[in-house]
Amino acid sequence: MPQYLISVWHDDDYADNDWSDPDIQRLGQQVGALNEEMERTGTWVFGAGLQPQSTATVVRSAGGDVSMTDGPYAETKEQMGGFWVIEVPDLDVALEWAGKCAAACEGPVELRPMQVDG
Repeated sequence: MPQYLISVWHDDDYADNDWSDPDIQRLGQQVGALNEEMERTGTWVFGAGLQPQSTATVVRSAGGDVSMTDGPYAETKEQMGGFWVIEVPDLDVALEWAGKCAAACEGPVELRPMQVDG
């Protein structure tokens, strides 16, 4: 069965979010309920929230040398804040789940199919 990545995108740095704020708590409950639904239906493969992009380290390899610099890699206002990997029969079902993810997060998500060998 095909797998898809659903990534959650934020337009701002969420490093200073107040996790006791009622709106943040509500979003967390919505995402938690969605996670439970994914697990119950066998859709869930893996998912996680990410620390803010200010915690990223960019690792590069060139000519046998490895260098590390503070991130983020992409210099952009938008940042990925979390993701799910789901396993569903087809793109139409994946799009339905992506819609549920966008609703739970109250923001944009990106749906991408995983590469398959062979």
